[in-house]
Amino acid sequence: MSTFTIHSLESAPEASKPLLDKSLQGFGMIPNLHGVMAESPALLEGYQLLHKLLQETSFDAEELTVVWQTINVEHECHYCVPAHTGIAHMMKVDPVLTEALRNGTAMPTEKLQVLHDTTLSMLRNRGNLTDAEMATFYAAGYGQKQLLEIVLGLAQKVMSNYVNHFAKTPTDERFKQFAWQK
Repeated sequence: MSTFTIHSLESAPEASKPLLDKSLQGFGMIPNLHGVMAESPALLEGYQLLHKLLQETSFDAEELTVVWQTINVEHECHYCVPAHTGIAHMMKVDPVLTEALRNGTAMPTEKLQVLHDTTLSMLRNRGNLTDAEMATFYAAGYGQKQLLEIVLGLAQKVMSNYVNHFAKTPTDERFKQFAWQK
């Protein structure tokens, strides 16, 4: 059980109220993660900005899902795996892909597999990719821009995954159907 306050529009620090209102407008609710982050307006604002920027990258919905869920699963985030499963469904991502990511099985295409493998290696090796890994990434049709965009995804997911670990953020009702354990 979380000992962290899950703020509402009423209880949030003044600087977080417009940020939570933005969450409410964007999601039709205030996700529990955003309610927890609201204690630090700077963190919530940074997280929201990174989320917006990542959605504006060159990655399509499937590729975004691969980046997000690769990190979420590796970090064993009890909150973000179900949340991003629900988000993937809303983005019309094929459930075959979301299940492969959740279960650690092969991606449905070689290109998505390379993106998954590169993201995972970047995460595990703190950005130290081998020349062979980079050559494979480029051969799959990605470029330097996409390597940099993975870093943006890592920054966003470190914020949410770490907060969810120590805050024990409860999964939102709408995502409980996608509950996950490693």
